[in-house]
Amino acid sequence: MKRFLTISLLIVTSLWVFMPSSYAATKKYDSWNAIINEMDAVLNDAYDIYFMKDVDKAKERVNDAYFGFYEKHGVERAVMSYISGKRGTDTEYQFAKIKRLMNDGAPNKQVRAEIDTIIKMLHEDANVLDGKKESGWSVLLASFIIIFREGLEAILVIAAISAYLVRSGNLQMVRVVYMSALAAVFASILAAIALHSVVDISGANQEMMEGGAMLLATVVLFFVSNWMFSKAEAEAWKQYVEGKVQTAVATGSALGLGFAAFLAVFREGAETILFYQAMLGEAKEHMSMIWYGLGIGCLALAIIFALIRFGTMRLPIRPFFIGTSFLMYIMAIAFAGGGVKELQEADIISVTPVNFVHSVDILGIYPTVETLLPQAFMVLVVVVSILYYKNKHKA
Repeated sequence: MKRFLTISLLIVTSLWVFMPSSYAATKKYDSWNAIINEMDAVLNDAYDIYFMKDVDKAKERVNDAYFGFYEKHGVERAVMSYISGKRGTDTEYQFAKIKRLMNDGAPNKQVRAEIDTIIKMLHEDANVLDGKKESGWSVLLASFIIIFREGLEAILVIAAISAYLVRSGNLQMVRVVYMSALAAVFASILAAIALHSVVDISGANQEMMEGGAMLLATVVLFFVSNWMFSKAEAEAWKQYVEGKVQTAVATGSALGLGFAAFLAVFREGAETILFYQAMLGEAKEHMSMIWYGLGIGCLALAIIFALIRFGTMRLPIRPFFIGTSFLMYIMAIAFAGGGVKELQEADIISVTPVNFVHSVDILGIYPTVETLLPQAFMVLVVVVSILYYKNKHKA
């Protein structure tokens, strides 16, 4: 618990210390509709360029609207905080759909219709946001949602791994997990500085970094899950009790657990800091409510951490280990979908919509073929791994 509070304090401190000067120089707008009006002009310009058969330039202008306005000026954060995460995801995929149509050489009328759709969506959201009088409670809620949403997955991973280590008689290795998470906080702070101040990395490159981290986390979590599941059977647990595998835990396995904790924190850390920096830049008389929301969110995450870390200690050994490994499997599958989604936003991976699927952020489920296929593959691999270990222990 002390380690978690230390991490939270570092995040809070970093928001003050590393408030980027470049954000202060960003153009200010009187309303959300004022931002969308400029996006409207950029998107219409993109269509005009596409009409003139310059596909690359047209897609570049669509990216200007997304990265230069939707992300940079906090529209994405506001939509996800004050409207819904699903609406934010739907909007992101509408931008991706327009670029895909342009790339495929779709008829002008079809591209025009999709641009009109995104413009309509943006104005609807702006009207909702402008109609919401910014009260202290709404600022607090938005601040809470940011830290809770971004931190939940990391807390689940860290709590599950640390609980597993304690239950398996490897309390001394929990320190590796906590120190890895702490290192990830520092790495997130440095990444936030680099992304927003030092090297002025574009929004697309930020998505690439986040996507790469998530896909790497997918692989690490999968192997950690397999390692945990292999110890769930009675004979493997007996070996633990007798101390016969302590050396294995203290070497490669501990490194893998620490790396999993590092990636879980790092993949969301920089983005969380940037979200709060944007919120601080927009806040007026309700600045204190941002900190209250952050504090309440951290407290909620600490409670979830404690429930998993300490509340599962009384569960029978086998169900505990199997449940912990399944949690890791689920997180790996979720990271697979989320990682591909980030790369789609960066235009690295194409977007093929699946209209009957709805977004479920916490599970990394998104309505595209490209995000669903790796998740389906991960499910298959998980099933094969479980069957393999079950048959191995029966033999």
